[in-house]
Amino acid sequence: MVVAIGMSGARDGVPASFELPAVTLVALDVEPLSVPLRDPFVIASGRIDVTRAALVSATVEDAAGRRAVGLGEAAALPPVTREDQPELLAAIAAASPALVGLRLEAAPERWQALASAVARALPECAVARAGVESAILDAWCRAAGVSVARALAGGESLPPARPVFFTDITLPISDPDRMVQAARRHHAAGFDCFKVKVGRDWRADRASLRAVGGAIPSARFRLDANAGFSAADALALLDAALADGLDVECYEQPCAAADLAGMAEVTARSPVPVVADESFRCAADLDRIIAARAAHAVNLKLVKLGGPIASLALGRRARAAGLKLMAGAMVETRVGLLAMAHVVAALGGADWIDLDTAFLLASDPFDGGWSVSGARIELTGGPGLDVRRGPRE
Repeated sequence: MVVAIGMSGARDGVPASFELPAVTLVALDVEPLSVPLRDPFVIASGRIDVTRAALVSATVEDAAGRRAVGLGEAAALPPVTREDQPELLAAIAAASPALVGLRLEAAPERWQALASAVARALPECAVARAGVESAILDAWCRAAGVSVARALAGGESLPPARPVFFTDITLPISDPDRMVQAARRHHAAGFDCFKVKVGRDWRADRASLRAVGGAIPSARFRLDANAGFSAADALALLDAALADGLDVECYEQPCAAADLAGMAEVTARSPVPVVADESFRCAADLDRIIAARAAHAVNLKLVKLGGPIASLALGRRARAAGLKLMAGAMVETRVGLLAMAHVVAALGGADWIDLDTAFLLASDPFDGGWSVSGARIELTGGPGLDVRRGPRE
């Protein structure tokens, strides 16, 4: 297994487990998080020009009255997510009174207790649960003075103090000339691996892939059809891309979410790993994918799976079943991407890192949490997610 995680800094002096203080959730607030993109984000099933998220702020207090505030992002991407921004804002605001007053204990079952409490308050909205759970985890870990990654990992298998990841960069569906222009811009910024959105017309997709490959001979490709193809068309594109000499690393969700037979056909015939995304939203989906042999890998996304705790558990379960892991996101700012990155660090890495959407935005309303150089992301290792409001200078 190729583990996409590195180390900067030592583990010396870091305890093998962490005593989180008992805290009480004393406030839970939500507001719109709408950030324009540089270019339209076009996939097989839709398009957005501005992020459609809810920013959650959680405040916890310990027995001495000390408070810590954490941030979480609930990111919608219609029609991939059932919820859109207005529904997220309303759902989280309505759930807040049921969650304020929640007592968080440093018991062995603390993560499941937190996830269960959030699920009771937001039973029908995985996207909202992801934002709320992330914010509470961030606040609780800030109160403890430990990163979310290390708190989640626990035990003896601690991630590095400052984990390092290398992400791809996404090329939305467009005409070949515009895709080449975007690819050249990203390549100049330090990216060689491109996640290319396909799924509407495999012949047009082939033309775009050939154009990008011709412009950047060192390019590596991760194809993402967002459930747009039949098995026949998915395989036609893959065969054509490989015949063109392109370096294809994986093929994400070639067929419709419910079309496990089509997914299984592509998986059986594909020489590159097939990754289930839209087909994988819960533990039952994972069981169905495994039984149908419908993928070689699954894509972990917080807003799809309902938060960091479920993502961590399902990532471990998928890996134990022999599946590879991709770490992905919707169209999120660094808040959502950091929460996913901390889960990946707690897992010990992933086979493919796709945490790039903050780099596609026209502005960045946050600071901290990571340092970035091209495709290289290094987490700061500070308390919680170590992210704060305030654009970069």
